[in-house]
Amino acid sequence: MSLNRRVMVEAAKKPVAALDYEIAQEMASTLGRLGHALEQALQSLARFDADHPRETLTPHERDARRALVSAAGHALWNFVVQREACGLRDSRQIMRDYHVPLDVQYRMGAVTSRAGGS
Repeated sequence: MSLNRRVMVEAAKKPVAALDYEIAQEMASTLGRLGHALEQALQSLARFDADHPRETLTPHERDARRALVSAAGHALWNFVVQREACGLRDSRQIMRDYHVPLDVQYRMGAVTSRAGGS
């Protein structure tokens, strides 16, 4: 009997099991999307760093890098929060597996004000 068939049989016996299964699927899907977003943000930062040595950055390039670090920090924050919601509390593994730079780790969860108010 396949997993989906087994889940359907179990759901017929216990409706709550069907809800639990749907919630678990959604949590896994969200975790996957947020992990991919983190990978993308870290790759963008790595590409920028490869093309722009830090010691020669212009003020405009420093601002661009700061924005990439901020975006990666936000993506990291989202991923860590979702993992914690799934019961995965140790974020050290993320930092190692995704090779998260320290400046991104320090920006995790930090919110900057937007230009123009709000």
